[in-house]
Amino acid sequence: KLVDLKNTLAAVSLSAAIIVLWGLFFAPEPRQVKEGQLEKDIGELTNNEDAPKLIENEEIKIITRENALEESERVNFENENVIGSISLSGGIIDDLTFKNYTTTVDGNEKVTLLNPKEIKTGYYIDSGWAINNNEIETPNNKTVWKVEGNNQLTPNNPVKLVWTNNNNITFEKIITIDDKFLFNIEQKIINNSEKTYSFYPYGQVVRNTAPEVTNFYILHEGLLGVFDGELVEEDYDDIEDKSYSKNAEEGYVSIVDKYWVASIIPEQNKSFRADFDYKNKFKASFIENKPTTVGANETRSNSFRVIVAAKEVDIIDGYAQDQQISKFDLVIDWGWFYWLVKPLFFAIDYFFNFSGNFGVAIILITICIRIAFFPLANMSFKSMARMKLLQPEMARLKELHKEDKVKLQQEMMALYRREKVNPLSGCFPILLQIPFFFAIYKMLFVTIEMRHQPFFGWINDLSERDPTSIFNAFGLLPFDVPNFLIIGLWPCLMGLTMYLQQKLNPAPPDPIQAKIFMFFPLFLTVILAPFPSGLVIYWTFNNIFTMMQQVVIMRKTTVKTQV
Repeated sequence: KLVDLKNTLAAVSLSAAIIVLWGLFFAPEPRQVKEGQLEKDIGELTNNEDAPKLIENEEIKIITRENALEESERVNFENENVIGSISLSGGIIDDLTFKNYTTTVDGNEKVTLLNPKEIKTGYYIDSGWAINNNEIETPNNKTVWKVEGNNQLTPNNPVKLVWTNNNNITFEKIITIDDKFLFNIEQKIINNSEKTYSFYPYGQVVRNTAPEVTNFYILHEGLLGVFDGELVEEDYDDIEDKSYSKNAEEGYVSIVDKYWVASIIPEQNKSFRADFDYKNKFKASFIENKPTTVGANETRSNSFRVIVAAKEVDIIDGYAQDQQISKFDLVIDWGWFYWLVKPLFFAIDYFFNFSGNFGVAIILITICIRIAFFPLANMSFKSMARMKLLQPEMARLKELHKEDKVKLQQEMMALYRREKVNPLSGCFPILLQIPFFFAIYKMLFVTIEMRHQPFFGWINDLSERDPTSIFNAFGLLPFDVPNFLIIGLWPCLMGLTMYLQQKLNPAPPDPIQAKIFMFFPLFLTVILAPFPSGLVIYWTFNNIFTMMQQVVIMRKTTVKTQV
């Protein structure tokens, strides 16, 4: 029936929202791989090239990070953004701290990303040369390198690491760092022997254990790469079940967190095989498909880049452009609506620079979105207002023709024609706005720029939940409440504005639908309480501006029917 179709569509939309939210919080674990299938898949994926498979079985020790750092000699590095060290045992970058980011809003402890390989939270960048058949000894993650010359890595001072094997072949690593987050590693082989050897350069990002992840379907955290323009994302639990391998001519491999990224970008114009796998450790690695052949008394080299960064949009985009890294901006999870989410970020970043407060920027961009959709919203609100004014007459017709459904439909259609009301015209404008609402939600959720940004009052971090709770009168009562009962003032305001907004719309004629609509604001209040307060503030002000526009439209709307 046309009279019920609008409300049916609305009910379906609400049901879809419930299903999505259920998937965020209550979805079951993904299915397990069938017995025997895992080995089959791995065999097919990893034996597709002559380049050797990278194997590493470093023992994880139960020691502190400080003790692990003291176990090997180190080369320190520092610039304006990062500080850390390179272990001479393995020649790996396994100690990196962001100087401009703290773990908590009011704390002084800086965010540390990379950790020594010996400890449980080991996370590091490894590189070197692989060789088939173990013809000669090549440096591995236990090789002790020596520093030649400068022993402090800064933007103006590179360092050189040197190691020579028993065959009189010298391996060198020349490492440079820029003033932000980029390392360049040039690997040299100086063959002072009388034989010719073939080596495969490789690099890998290694993480001993999976960290705690946000576990929302709109955000990817795990292994990521772009291979010949194709984005590949693999979650930690997926890689534990099945490895991934891909041959490519250009791209990069990464491990990404919500706000941080560790990437290796192979040398340009050289074919490589990328591997995502798990054998007691998570690895995102590349190895060149064609060997580098070094003849007697010859020198050959290979270089690649390493970016260990906070996922600041300007920084990531700058590297993508300046370093010519294809689609490197995708380490920030812009999602399917990339074309919409990223421009929204630039808009809110402009308002942030203009106002100096990220919360104010959220309000300003909400106003801009309301203005952009003003004509569509007017169409929707006019339809809703006229439908609400017609409800008494619709109820009278239902009572008058309750025994004759055909006559009731005829009278309803005549009423719509007389009042020039289309019962569906209020739905389609709303459906057209859904991608924009999702895009701003996505943008606020995934970008680091909102992290540790304060709003007014008690909100000192817009990327975290509202810390107050209705169950202790928002802090007025002198006791703490359990985490699951923290339903803050802003989520309550959001639920209240949603409830008031519903009162402005025509009630569904079906009693069951009406009850669902009445329950939904409470449901969303509870569900959204753990969400970042910046998202809840956006939703609250969007509801307020929507109601303001709707009230103005309703006051101007009249119908000819006299009830």
